[in-house]
Amino acid sequence: MAEVQTPTVSSSKDSGLLVLSIAAILGGIAAFYWYDERPLPLRIGMVIIGLAAGAGLIWLSSYGREFLQFAQAARVELRKVVWPDRTETVRTTYIVFGFAVLMGLFFFVLDWVLTWMTRLLGGTTG
Repeated sequence: MAEVQTPTVSSSKDSGLLVLSIAAILGGIAAFYWYDERPLPLRIGMVIIGLAAGAGLIWLSSYGREFLQFAQAARVELRKVVWPDRTETVRTTYIVFGFAVLMGLFFFVLDWVLTWMTRLLGGTTG
């Protein structure tokens, strides 16, 4: 397993970078709506630039470094996964679909019986 690391204490620089990255993202989204008379590709570009600026700013903080470490550890863990072969996948899919049909029939019959009992006890017909 990947080693567990204790979270680092964020500094004021990291908090400032986080605020600036959020502001950059929100600025890109606001520019999309502010310049509604501009062509759509330009407006989409503004959003992409805001997202890129926000990602770049957050990447410089400790949050970005922690995310990079997390992504690397997740990649290592993903390599350890044993994926099922085709026959096992097909067999499991049939079992899941069969169970879904079986439970659907069960709840249909249960609903029918409870409706019948409610009508019987309530004295209504039809």
